[in-house]
Amino acid sequence: MVLATSLFDIISNSTYLALAAVALWGIYCIVLVWTRVNQKRFVSEDEQDAYLDEVVPLLESGQFDAVLDHCEDDARAIPQMVELAVANRHFGLRRARQIMTDRFQRDVLSDLEYRLSWVGTVIKAAPMIGLFGTVFGMMGAFQTLATAETVEPSALAGDIRVALVTTASGLAIAIPLMILVANVNIRIAKMEDLVSSGVTRFFEAFKTGLSKETGRAA
Repeated sequence: MVLATSLFDIISNSTYLALAAVALWGIYCIVLVWTRVNQKRFVSEDEQDAYLDEVVPLLESGQFDAVLDHCEDDARAIPQMVELAVANRHFGLRRARQIMTDRFQRDVLSDLEYRLSWVGTVIKAAPMIGLFGTVFGMMGAFQTLATAETVEPSALAGDIRVALVTTASGLAIAIPLMILVANVNIRIAKMEDLVSSGVTRFFEAFKTGLSKETGRAA
């Protein structure tokens, strides 16, 4: 009986530790995603337009070195994409666009999807771990009923408490993370829309600048 009680305590404590571990990992991943989105996006379309208002005249006049200086050390997506396309302009317009798009997909969107997939795993795993604690707690309660000649309410209460607390903990982890993931996905979608509109405007000016540079070279 003492051995069974000790084993029950070990497993119930392990369940709490597992819930704490997945909660911390989920929070860590969602904070990383949130921070990275904030680093890569402009706060608003007006801010992005103001930035492009500075870059577009330089592009249209073929001042590519000035564009590179303007984009240097700017961690946001549009400046990095502009810098990458301008630096690879010798490959031609189509190839520069492909390089830029591939880099954005690989370095930004794929990284965000990878982190969010881990958060999704936590959202699924936390209730399952809680369910394991529930089943184990009820098993402990029935074991107490089966082995004790006289059952004390406190003994049953401890087993049932494990069952209820682990279930509640699993849900308490999953529900807020689901809300945060929905919020982050909205922010990512807005970022993609802004990047798309910014890239369209950039390439219109970039095409003009390339033609002028080609003309000067000829």
